[in-house]
Amino acid sequence: MRHLMSPLDFSVEELEQLMNLANDIECNPKKYAHACDGKILATLFYEPSTRTRLSFESAMIRLGGKCLGFASADNSSAAKGESVSDTIRIVSCYADICAMRHPKEGAPLVASLVSGIPVINAGDGGHQHPTQTLTDLLTIHSMKGRLNNLTIGLCGDLKFGRTVHSLISALVRYEGIRFVLISPDELRVPDYIRNDVLKANHVEFEEVTKLEDALPNLDLLYMTRVQKERFFNEEDYVRMKDFYILDKSKMDLAKPDMLVLHPLPRVNEISVEVDNDPRAAYFKQAQYGVYARMALILTLLGIEVQ
Repeated sequence: MRHLMSPLDFSVEELEQLMNLANDIECNPKKYAHACDGKILATLFYEPSTRTRLSFESAMIRLGGKCLGFASADNSSAAKGESVSDTIRIVSCYADICAMRHPKEGAPLVASLVSGIPVINAGDGGHQHPTQTLTDLLTIHSMKGRLNNLTIGLCGDLKFGRTVHSLISALVRYEGIRFVLISPDELRVPDYIRNDVLKANHVEFEEVTKLEDALPNLDLLYMTRVQKERFFNEEDYVRMKDFYILDKSKMDLAKPDMLVLHPLPRVNEISVEVDNDPRAAYFKQAQYGVYARMALILTLLGIEVQ
């Protein structure tokens, strides 16, 4: 039995297989419409979510399976003090596979150690978000045709942004990747990412404050929102939340084939006037998230469709 806690749980070769499967699902949806008949996905979301939870449920339903779960810790026995370990033991009696989001780092890993079914980390605090990374990789691979030889700008909340941490960890395994880390000093990428991931893998990167300075050289811009839920001080959040706003004038500085990605939800960091720019890929990215999660469910359940 296999779990997914980090994007590094899959080798580069396995990621390639998963992306090929996702692309086949996109092209041949009817072929997979009954692949999970009789299977049940449990979505255990101790933290609010729209895209991740609904895309998991959409993925399972499109595969012919069913879903059960909760969308908030307040609607579960966690409100009564039940541990994650006890919850997953119980859910293992009801479902065949589980997607768990939790505000505490490492909670899905704790669950996986005692689970009787595959556990997917659907986001744990400010730590990892591996299925968003699978989505991001699939989007880049499908729209750029490659995952190597790219200059990638990561902009916004790089300190608490688990999507950023997961994406960096996954992309350092590909050749010719260069990162431009765009953030205010208060939201710079954590030391463990800088030292243990980037420097340890001899990956070229630079840290800048101004988005305008970075844009002309980027093949891909990954925008993130400043996450109110990660701040302990309201004043700090208010001061940071509109630090970066990508608008039409800034897009004029970018390459004609640069892609703009965003894990969503957005607040103000991408102006709605950018939505109609052909380089804006964030809504297509959300669609790729369904295909990526369909491929992941099939892979972890060991289901092969001929």
